[in-house]
Amino acid sequence: MDLLSKIFRFLPHWFTRFFEKSLKSIPSLQKKIDDEYDTLLGQMEKSIKPYQGKVESRTTLPAKGISRTALFSELEGMAAQEQKRWQDGYVSGGVYHGDQDHINFLNSIYTLFSQSNPLHSDLFPSIVKFEAEIIAMTGSLLGRDRAKNASVCGSVSSGGTESILLAMKTYRDQAREERGITHPEIITCTTAHAAFDKAAHYFGIRQIRVPFDSNFKMNISETKKQINRNTIALVGSAPSFPHGVIDPIEELSELAVKHQVGLHVDACLGGFVLPFAKKLGYPVPLFDFELPGVTSMSADTHKYGYAAKGTSVVLYRTEALRHYQYYTTTEWPGGLYFSPTFAGSRPGALSAACYAALISTGEEGYLKNVDLILKTAEKIKNGIRSISDLKLFGDSLFVIAFGSDTFDIYRVLDLMAKKHWNLNGLHKPACLHLAVTLRQTTPGVAERFLSDLKESVEFVKKNPSAEGGLAPVYGLGATLPFRGLVSDLLKKYMDILYKP
Repeated sequence: MDLLSKIFRFLPHWFTRFFEKSLKSIPSLQKKIDDEYDTLLGQMEKSIKPYQGKVESRTTLPAKGISRTALFSELEGMAAQEQKRWQDGYVSGGVYHGDQDHINFLNSIYTLFSQSNPLHSDLFPSIVKFEAEIIAMTGSLLGRDRAKNASVCGSVSSGGTESILLAMKTYRDQAREERGITHPEIITCTTAHAAFDKAAHYFGIRQIRVPFDSNFKMNISETKKQINRNTIALVGSAPSFPHGVIDPIEELSELAVKHQVGLHVDACLGGFVLPFAKKLGYPVPLFDFELPGVTSMSADTHKYGYAAKGTSVVLYRTEALRHYQYYTTTEWPGGLYFSPTFAGSRPGALSAACYAALISTGEEGYLKNVDLILKTAEKIKNGIRSISDLKLFGDSLFVIAFGSDTFDIYRVLDLMAKKHWNLNGLHKPACLHLAVTLRQTTPGVAERFLSDLKESVEFVKKNPSAEGGLAPVYGLGATLPFRGLVSDLLKKYMDILYKP
């Protein structure tokens, strides 16, 4: 399969798609593929459906409503079972704060505004205040006051994906209106978040992917070659999700200014870490609005901003650019309609909880938390360096990617899962990563991780031919040359998610 992958890498995509469809049209081969899918999906279903046979499955409304007391007890048991794993620091990212007092505080704020909806700004002016100040505080962190010729502004969205989609839609519409571009293109690194792929798919934008260099950073020389008259924006990550590496944003800024195109910096992961890391003396390069070419940014308040899940901020250098994000219609019989983001009705309580998280933590709190996270990450990186046949990928601060040239790293992922660790499996190249959060700064967690990792590596090295687990699933995308087959598997996986 590795040989096939190498061969097909040099063939045009249309050819591999044609060849793939031809293979799938052979009944015997399609049956073999389906059987393989069933085996893999069966393994996956066990991990995502732990309540089957243990908690009642409901596929129709009960004739009479279940008592609130009984229902609360049932749901409380499920929540407790899931909470234990992330609370003890076994999860990469996912839950970024997790302290019970913090959770209780945000929940109490949520209840105060549970009926609010930003769509009705006249009814809920408090949410208007909260969101305006969330945007302003985030902009202040990301270079607003150091930016020249700028009036940094933005919107609150539902998460990093929406922030990224909004920015790409904005560039598309701006380019069409101001430059007459009807075949828009964006240039990203292959490590850019998959939300850029989604934006390109949704909005009819061609995505040009350039490779990363030996340091896992966006290759600038390759980027220069791809800029043309249809380019509407460049994209850089600060840092990238896979390897936690900050792209050369300063050089991208110079290119954006030279060619008069947009530059979006995806700081969804780093927006509430890098500014404080810099204040603590860590080597953080320029990446924000201080650079003249940076025209938009995304930063997730629900990650290291410690808000409840469901909020992010997308920022623009000018209000004029943000205008292309908005949607308005004047012809609807229902009246004048306008919406700053994709959603119409939104839960204002999430914005209230976000506001509360930011101002209750404060600069002092963020500095303290980032200091803890970065020191813990350094301890873990040093521990990984000491394990034979493991290597770190890139020079990262808090997202630690690692792999091996001598054994199947996905087998290690399987074994770590059996020890309750929930790590991210990555590919191209094959590796794993741990996004360090406050959960891993609890005394003893980093040591437990390194001990379990060392034990798992030693087992894989001693038992190289052992099979089982989900290693084949994680490795599928890395080895299979046919993207359609992998996509089919993922779609079937999503079907399972929504099957009672």
